[in-house]
Amino acid sequence: MGIDVQSFAVANLRRRPEVVEIGGFVVGVEPGTTSPSINYATPLPGARPGERDVAALIGAFRERGLKPRLEFAPDAAPAVEPALREAGFTVEAVHDYLVCTPATLTPPTAVLPVETPSTDEDYAAIDAALSEAFGGQLASSPEGAARLRRTEEGGGAVRFVRAPGGGCAGAAMCSAPAVETSELAGVGTRPDFRRRGIAGAVTATLAEALLARGARSVWLEYGGEGSRRVYERVGFRPGGTRLYMSLDV
Repeated sequence: MGIDVQSFAVANLRRRPEVVEIGGFVVGVEPGTTSPSINYATPLPGARPGERDVAALIGAFRERGLKPRLEFAPDAAPAVEPALREAGFTVEAVHDYLVCTPATLTPPTAVLPVETPSTDEDYAAIDAALSEAFGGQLASSPEGAARLRRTEEGGGAVRFVRAPGGGCAGAAMCSAPAVETSELAGVGTRPDFRRRGIAGAVTATLAEALLARGARSVWLEYGGEGSRRVYERVGFRPGGTRLYMSLDV
């Protein structure tokens, strides 16, 4: 599965408005933000970068005023981590990922009204709700709402549960499939609406939607044991690890 996840990461970054391919790496750049969580690189599966390759990668980031940062499945490119460490990169985090297939998908028994956004107001409400859910790590903005719309209109999917009286209680998104798999991300519920089954409902709905479109699997990363249990209840199973590395400027 690590090769599939890494091949997906490459294909997904190649969809960005600006793409740089250099030294066995693919850099995805999103104009309008310098956020390292949006602008980052990933290696090609099996990449074996040398010192010059890593130096060129660092230069590509610095030319754009961005922090050099990578996300990748280390088992798909085992030579990359040592090369990055040699250049001064450090590990930000190691995240486990889970995988859902048609055989494991288990929709929750409690049915919540999960919706597909259709208006600018819907996308803005989802962007604001996810910003609140993640403690403002990425401020809500018109650009954030536009990225959500591009996800939905570009072959991916965005789903949300509407809050009583309007707005968004919780949401998540799934990228368009590549190499027969798709990444589910941004699962977030506003604090006032937690423990109501919203995360499980949007996760299961998104997985079902992408698998119905022909994806062989859907994968996601989780941030703690509580969220892991939510995802496992709807059919996600252990798949492997992803490594996050960056270089302080």
